[in-house]
Amino acid sequence: MTLSPAPPSAGPGSRATLAPAGVPRPPTRSTKRRGWSVAVCAIAALVVTPVAAVVVEGLWRADSVQWPAGLGSMVVTTLALLTGVAVGTFAVGAGLAWLVTAYEFPGRRWLTWLLVLPLAMPAYVLGFVFLSIFDYPGPVQTGLRSVFGADVWFPEVRSLLGAIVVLSLTLYPYVYLLARSALLEQAPRSYDVARTLGAGRRRAVLRVVLPLARPSLAAGLALVMMETLTDFATVRYFNVQPVSLGVYLVWKGSYDRHSATALSVLVLLFAVGVLMLERALRGRSRYHQHGGSGRGLPKVALAGWRRWAAASACLVVLAAGFALPVSQLAWWAVADSIADPSRVIDSGFAESMVNSLAVAGVTALVCVALALVIGNGLRLSGGRTVRGAAQLTTFGYAVPGVVIALGVLVAFAGLDAALEGVGVPGGTGLLATGSVLGIIYAYVVRFLAPAYQSVDASFAKVSPAMTSSALSLGASPRRVLARIHLPLARPGVVVALVLVIIDALKELPIVLLLRPFGFTTVSVRVYELASENLWRNAALPALLIVAAATVPVVVLSRRVRVPELLREDRIRKGLL
Repeated sequence: MTLSPAPPSAGPGSRATLAPAGVPRPPTRSTKRRGWSVAVCAIAALVVTPVAAVVVEGLWRADSVQWPAGLGSMVVTTLALLTGVAVGTFAVGAGLAWLVTAYEFPGRRWLTWLLVLPLAMPAYVLGFVFLSIFDYPGPVQTGLRSVFGADVWFPEVRSLLGAIVVLSLTLYPYVYLLARSALLEQAPRSYDVARTLGAGRRRAVLRVVLPLARPSLAAGLALVMMETLTDFATVRYFNVQPVSLGVYLVWKGSYDRHSATALSVLVLLFAVGVLMLERALRGRSRYHQHGGSGRGLPKVALAGWRRWAAASACLVVLAAGFALPVSQLAWWAVADSIADPSRVIDSGFAESMVNSLAVAGVTALVCVALALVIGNGLRLSGGRTVRGAAQLTTFGYAVPGVVIALGVLVAFAGLDAALEGVGVPGGTGLLATGSVLGIIYAYVVRFLAPAYQSVDASFAKVSPAMTSSALSLGASPRRVLARIHLPLARPGVVVALVLVIIDALKELPIVLLLRPFGFTTVSVRVYELASENLWRNAALPALLIVAAATVPVVVLSRRVRVPELLREDRIRKGLL
């Protein structure tokens, strides 16, 4: 028997082992870690595949594509929609963030976190409620005609402006949260210096506060524009036709996959343009602040009518974006359930709810499982390649849903052709269009990012020394995950499950493009009923979507509100 030392690549804390000559050694811990790295790279490849398939097919068949009529108008409409929503969300989100951060007025503490609630309202839900109230048969125009006559003027509701208003009311919390966070993190020293040098409050804000907050504002606007690109149900309600809606109409109208793919490439170019714009808005300048986070910017107590005007401005936005739509949906649901319960809860509603919960549950479990694999692989190896692959797994969240859906169709079609080429009869053509597999795959690509970020945030709290100690004591990477990483990351896992389930319940474009015949979800049911102006029938499923989406928003608001209240109490007591 001879002494055979373990290879040096066995990892930290490895020990020499005794092995008989000529007997194959068991797999080392280094080999097992390499397997986790390969798994992370494979997950990244699965995420990138649909987008890569769209780009390859779109460019490869560009010469034979039959572009739809009015493509130029679609492009102009998309640009106008993106610009309008960006301006609207910036004005509302940044304005409210400055109002609740820099001033003191009645109800400010509660309004600070209540203003996040419109984030739980899907735009396609607010859109049909908005139409039911302000369109020609609605109560607003009906009341005006009864008072001022039949010829009273009212702006066209089903228009680009109406779509911009609705999207701005549901998306402004992205800008509001990031802008408010940036303002709270600013140290007061730079602002105080500007004031002592003679700058007025407005000038100090424009020359000092806004430049320091510019990166956060740019990130918020980028998120808003990406969400606007993904939406096509809301714009369809308002007779607006951007490129994203053109993809859906081309696919569902003629099933011309090549033309739909080419349009998807155009949507993807818009998404890349948004990311480039975000970089440009940040600029090459670098701004730094001195003095730490400190006590934040000083608040000015408003007096007289100004204090009530500030509170009223917050309440109007909150009512328009959340309170009034929820009240209207609840009224419809309760009134119809009393009049005729069968109109509210029928077999179609129950089936769509079961389908939604099943697809969302499976998607959440898959996303969390993949996120755990990615997080564990990063902590076991942590090489540059693995870190890059982990970042690629979040790529799908920045891609519009219509692009991912078409990419899944193209990828499944390619897999079908490859299997038929090797002699598998029939291939897998039914996987994309005859089952929910295509939907789940697209959902995983789209929603793996929030699951990974939640799990990774919990993994970051695990000490590397704890992982190294377990490995040096002989624990396998799988055992480290099961006995150390997973128990310590349990809060992040729970958050990831909740976030993915709610995102999946709200998702609409992917289901509409990939669902098999007869398959429906709650979001599809709301869209179909609202498209037929059956507002009351759509009320209960829409209310359930809003209620489910409110859960993480309330949790987020509590995490934001409690530390700030403690901070303000410490400032008030002179501790900061």
